[in-house]
Amino acid sequence: MNRPILIGITGGTGSGKSTVSREIFKSIEETDIAIIEQDSYYKDQSHLSFEEREKTNYDHPFAFDNELLIKHLKGLLDRKPIEKPIYDFEIHNRKKETELVMPKDIIILEGILILYEKEIRDLLDIKVFVDTDADVRLIRRIQRDIQERGRTLDSVIRQYMETVRPAHLQFVEPTKRYADIIIPEGGHNRVAIDLIVSKINSILNEN
Repeated sequence: MNRPILIGITGGTGSGKSTVSREIFKSIEETDIAIIEQDSYYKDQSHLSFEEREKTNYDHPFAFDNELLIKHLKGLLDRKPIEKPIYDFEIHNRKKETELVMPKDIIILEGILILYEKEIRDLLDIKVFVDTDADVRLIRRIQRDIQERGRTLDSVIRQYMETVRPAHLQFVEPTKRYADIIIPEGGHNRVAIDLIVSKINSILNEN
């Protein structure tokens, strides 16, 4: 049984990496592909009060439970199912429920810092960096956090200036050098997405 293909898709907050992941997902047989979001692997914060959890810097490498993520990635690569955590951004903590993810021929790992950790980088077969202008990314983050995560405009802007922007410059942007493919303008770059899908199909056919 051949090893699955593990594709890493990264970029700054609001860059369009989730859109790229979904477009690739739609271009492949659903029975052959699964998506793992790095956001699901924020550390459990049950030991902290809600007020303390609100102060979490979600853009810092320390916020992620990389040990569990790596364990789950290796499990999927060994064709074993995993119980993926579910993170609730309104309570700033993991839910008690988990999501069963079955092993597939293609696994997409999507998140802002997946190229930061060498142990994760070394598992990836294809590394993609989605490169989008900072002003576009900020607007997208404001829309997402207000509509999907119940945030206020003031809190989103404050968080962006205090933690998101500095963390992007320090941790995310430098990982671009590890990418095999850099996609300008995210999910709107149909040519780049088609090239990635063609490469995936080529690898699948070789197997």
